Amino acid sequence: MVERIRPAVALVQLRPGAQLPVRMSEHAAGWDLSACLSGDGITLEPGARVRVPTGLALAIPPGFEGQVRPRSGWAARTGVTVLNAPGTIDADFRGELEVLLVNLGPDPVRISSGDRIAQLVVAPLAEPTFGWVAALPATGRGAGGFGSTGGRGDVG
Repeated sequence: MVERIRPAVALVQLRPGAQLPVRMSEHAAGWDLSACLSGDGITLEPGARVRVPTGLALAIPPGFEGQVRPRSGWAARTGVTVLNAPGTIDADFRGELEVLLVNLGPDPVRISSGDRIAQLVVAPLAEPTFGWVAALPATGRGAGGFGSTGGRGDVG
């Protein structure tokens, strides 16, 4: 059996209705985040973007980062995705977790309090050192960029 890393993430409920992140299956990498909105919620028009509050503040442990990612099923159905995916939560951030959503679909999408809007992945963070060198080691790919590894360049 693979030993799992289990960092403790402290959470503060900033307002009533905020929900703990929830894991929807035993081996899911992400924990679903829910909107915490007052009133009737919001309508996200096609092409529009909005910061959606979760009502949570959290403390990611040092040596880790939080990654806010889209929920793939919701994105496929509605066209709503996380604009800056993955959004990064640094270990020293203590403000409210808000999710920056954009509607890339053709129809308005209603977001209500309690709706699962994104997922949170907590991952170990590499802390590299950077330094100047005269040249980089050679590889078969070299400086080849987009599509240089054999892709046709189109999507689909």
